[in-house]
Amino acid sequence: MVKTRITEMFGVETPILMGGMTGVGYGELVAAVANAGALGFITAHMFKSGKELLDEIEKTKKLTSKPFGVNLTLLPSINPIPYDEYREAIIHSGTKIVETAGRAPTDHLPRFKENGVKVIHKCTSVRHSVSAVAKGVDVISIDGFECAGHPGEDDVGLIVLLPATVDAVKVPVIASGGMADGRSLAAALALGADGVNMGTRFCATVEAQIHENVKKKIVENNELDTVLVGRSLRNTARVAKNTISTQVAEIQRDPTKTFADVKELMAGVRGRENVLRDGDLDGGIWTTGQSQALIHDIPTCDQLVKNIMKQFEDVRARMAKM
Repeated sequence: MVKTRITEMFGVETPILMGGMTGVGYGELVAAVANAGALGFITAHMFKSGKELLDEIEKTKKLTSKPFGVNLTLLPSINPIPYDEYREAIIHSGTKIVETAGRAPTDHLPRFKENGVKVIHKCTSVRHSVSAVAKGVDVISIDGFECAGHPGEDDVGLIVLLPATVDAVKVPVIASGGMADGRSLAAALALGADGVNMGTRFCATVEAQIHENVKKKIVENNELDTVLVGRSLRNTARVAKNTISTQVAEIQRDPTKTFADVKELMAGVRGRENVLRDGDLDGGIWTTGQSQALIHDIPTCDQLVKNIMKQFEDVRARMAKM
């Protein structure tokens, strides 16, 4: 048994989280994560309306009696995203845990606080973490450069970024980026974290509703099989290395190129439908982190969490003998 401020705050059995993931964070996986004793998040912006999100939350409640949350990634979009609807659906459902990312959730915090909702905000720098805490978030999830998706523009690895963030804020801090096993958990707690966030690791599980080809590719890949795209646009994203991402990165080496030159290649629908749904690994861009180097199997969520905690206890026992 491991007790941290995260397990106490959210009533979960282990300090392991599965944050929101586009194309992955559906109720079935979130419920399996919850039933395994960890904390999972439904990804709100995959749903067209607050009503659809509420339906997904209610469906998930039928699959688990344990805590879970909802992710709100607050980013500018060509097509308006119904964030206010999402927020009210979350409140109406009685969900008490929200993970936010992108810009600070300043405009949503008053309603969440009025209704007893705890907010975890994902950041990629110490300065943004300090700012988010000052605005009123309850927990910081700090993303190191190793992470899948958007690592920010500072390129700081988690082994430095995590303790620097812990030193700078008083609220609980979750380690995100490069986390995949019991050794990761032990290292993160040693550096001052109260929990770990694992995204790529939970993609390679039985319950993840993505194509088996993607899961097998994650297991096959190593730490070198990712590409950084969007660097020239200051919107860096770490994605799986394939023909499309390699082509995008090559185009963006030319400083005269704009987003219009890669827009079709980077279309999110290609990654969600061609790759995650249909299993065409070169059908579009899809996100994965460097932690794939530590992923060697496709277990159930229950098996995964048990394996992580067993390895954590082994590490703790080995350290105690030193």
